[in-house]
Amino acid sequence: MAIRSILHYPHPTLKTASTAVMPSDPATQAVAKDLLDTLAASPGVALAAPQIGYAVRVIVVDVSRKKGEKGHGLIVMVNPVILSLEGRKILREGCLSVPDYTGNVLRHEQAVVEGLALDGRVVTLTTSGFEALAFQHEVDHLNGLLFLDRIQSLSTDLFRRKTSG
Repeated sequence: MAIRSILHYPHPTLKTASTAVMPSDPATQAVAKDLLDTLAASPGVALAAPQIGYAVRVIVVDVSRKKGEKGHGLIVMVNPVILSLEGRKILREGCLSVPDYTGNVLRHEQAVVEGLALDGRVVTLTTSGFEALAFQHEVDHLNGLLFLDRIQSLSTDLFRRKTSG
């Protein structure tokens, strides 16, 4: 399909709760392809449909794009939900939609995520570490939340990214 522009905060689509979709719908298939193409052209490891302008519940995650990470490889998930979380941990997090900042966010070390594959199969994944963080982050996008919404103190836990040059 196409590489799409990644929306930046404060674009209103990033703060909108997304709608559930059918994996077999050609529009859902097209959004998934756009997500895959856009992720491949980005420095990120995951994207949610709202980040490219679609308020629908589709995400792509591939933490193996980051050196030293394995996870489950490239996952496309429709209508994902987090079934359980374990092991609270504060981690530094960034987002392609908030490119100038990172922040300390309370996440969980393990997450069980369930959704649909593009062929309609139910997929349940037990994730941990960086992959668990990525799934939590992307599901937040589907609910209209950014990592900025999870920062305890903007004065002590939000950091401007260093720019090279």
